[in-house]
Amino acid sequence: MHSLLGQAAVLLALLAASFGVVVGYIGGARQSLRLLNLTERAAYLFAGAMVFANVVMMRALLAHDFEVKYVAQVGSRASPTWVTIVSLWSSLEGSILFWGAILGVYVAAFTYFNRQAYREYMAYALATILFVAAFFTLLVAGVANPFTAISPIPPDGPGPNPLLQNHLLMVIHPPSLYLGYVGMTVPFGIAVAALLRGRLSEGWLKPLRRWTMIPWTFLSIGIVLGGWWAYEVLGWGGYWAWDPVENASLLPWLAATGYLHSTVVQERRRILKAWTLSLVLGAFLLTILGTFMTRSGVFNSVHSFTQSPIGPVFLAFLAIVMIGSIGLLVGRAHLLESEGRIEAVLSRESAFLLNNLIFVVLTFTVLLGTVFPLVTEAVRGTQVSVGEPYFNRMAVPIGLLMVFMMGVGPVLPWGKPQSSEVFRSFAVPLAALVVVMVACFAFGVREWLTLFTFGLCGFAMAVTLREMVAPARERRKRRQEGFVSALAGSIAANRRRFGGYVVHIAVIVIVAAVSASATYKATVEASLSPGDSFRVGKYTLTYDRGGLKKQEHRDTVLAHMTVKDGDKIVGYMAPALNYYDRQREPIGTPDVFTIGQNDLYLSLLSMERDGSRIGVRAFTIPLVVWLWYAIPLLAAGSLIALWPKRRTQTATLPEGAATT
Repeated sequence: MHSLLGQAAVLLALLAASFGVVVGYIGGARQSLRLLNLTERAAYLFAGAMVFANVVMMRALLAHDFEVKYVAQVGSRASPTWVTIVSLWSSLEGSILFWGAILGVYVAAFTYFNRQAYREYMAYALATILFVAAFFTLLVAGVANPFTAISPIPPDGPGPNPLLQNHLLMVIHPPSLYLGYVGMTVPFGIAVAALLRGRLSEGWLKPLRRWTMIPWTFLSIGIVLGGWWAYEVLGWGGYWAWDPVENASLLPWLAATGYLHSTVVQERRRILKAWTLSLVLGAFLLTILGTFMTRSGVFNSVHSFTQSPIGPVFLAFLAIVMIGSIGLLVGRAHLLESEGRIEAVLSRESAFLLNNLIFVVLTFTVLLGTVFPLVTEAVRGTQVSVGEPYFNRMAVPIGLLMVFMMGVGPVLPWGKPQSSEVFRSFAVPLAALVVVMVACFAFGVREWLTLFTFGLCGFAMAVTLREMVAPARERRKRRQEGFVSALAGSIAANRRRFGGYVVHIAVIVIVAAVSASATYKATVEASLSPGDSFRVGKYTLTYDRGGLKKQEHRDTVLAHMTVKDGDKIVGYMAPALNYYDRQREPIGTPDVFTIGQNDLYLSLLSMERDGSRIGVRAFTIPLVVWLWYAIPLLAAGSLIALWPKRRTQTATLPEGAATT
């Protein structure tokens, strides 16, 4: 029953999407309101069918219906309920199905919130989004069909990958990334609609910005959550290894971030229209490339799935979309000419342009290092490794330049400023840079790169905080209000600006945390018997005893440790090894103990069955917790920026649009 229901829902979604593509493009060309209405109904039907298909699959997983192929691949009667839920996106076919449901929610929401607005663009935008939807639904109906019925029916399944059962972050990290990845389809559709219409009006720029900001927020949070998952699960004391699939999530984030900065110049100075659309199109293309990296199995990664037949299909789709995007840009660029110009080198628009170029350079640097081994192997048949040294050598200086520009851009005024005014504006931020560097040196920071990084963070933070409170100070003087009231009023007047600066603070915190944790991480390995101790940093760890915890889906052995600071017991730790029936090697679960602003991180490497001997690796990692503190800052800043103003908007049909 689940198999038939699921396949019927997927086929209905495919028909709806395909119908919407044809009708939408015809409706856009004819500016027909009737055809636009049909396209909107097709979007709703696609969304409903794909969400229903996911509900059917979830019900099959929870009911352990092993007649369904995907359930037989990833299901298990022994798995806890939360693991069974995670199984929906734990493997190839389920992840594509889940992708379709999220795309359905996005297209339905986009259709609903714009149901009476932007009518001259909507048919083209919906048709483009549904074109992407049709492709992914075709995968689910064909080479990645999870609903295929199998016979004979197995009595049980293996469960999902053990790495996905080790932490509750798997409940929120992949969905957050999916919401970011899939959501980039909507701004892609908006950009294509602008190119097909041959103009990017100020009105159409608003949904483009908003519908880019939403997936950008989820992608930002998903990337940091992914680092947290790696930190809490993989046992190596790190959170980012420049893994190809990690890079695949970073690439569209960089392109989308470049767009969000570019659109400010577009709105204020009426320039960079074609460039702005190029960044949006590039962000989507990079999500498709990242999806190919994750699901084709061409990269060896803890994030990627096994070899699958969808790799060539994805490459073909990527080629079609890339050729179409480039063709539209080339053919329509002359219709998107800038209405203004950059008047001075020392101006905010110049800073934004330089900032955009930095984002593009960093994107290309990461992309080159990620795909170069793949291209080399395909062309020459030889395997080449591009590892962490390349990325650190190339990306770190560019990243520091980005932090510097976070401080420079807001200081510079628009237009053609006076040089003396510009130099006075830099006095306080430069003083903050010096003070932070001197303070860090006094507290023992001696590595020049780390010292300089902290100084740049201080520089950018000083500018950010000043720009956040400056409107409140002006409002306070003008209206004679209290500071809190003036701050609330200034935020309400320009939520997008204030929210952007909150996000800047989150990025500054992340940069400082990465610098400190990478530079001052200390590690010690030890082999211990009960009662033995060893030191890491200022802490003494004593192995007390071994333990065994039996669960239905796994057996867990634990090493119980006591942590002392001098003679004072500050806590207890219990790193573990998890043994699964269908897994030859155990999967470790490190224990992380946060003390102040430092983490004590302990991994269990080996353990005798009777607990008489263990091997452990311990780390002390400063300021790494700041990475996780940045998550609510990212979410809060984005929410503030996205929060709508109170206003009533009346939409009208554009002049010349047909009603039949």
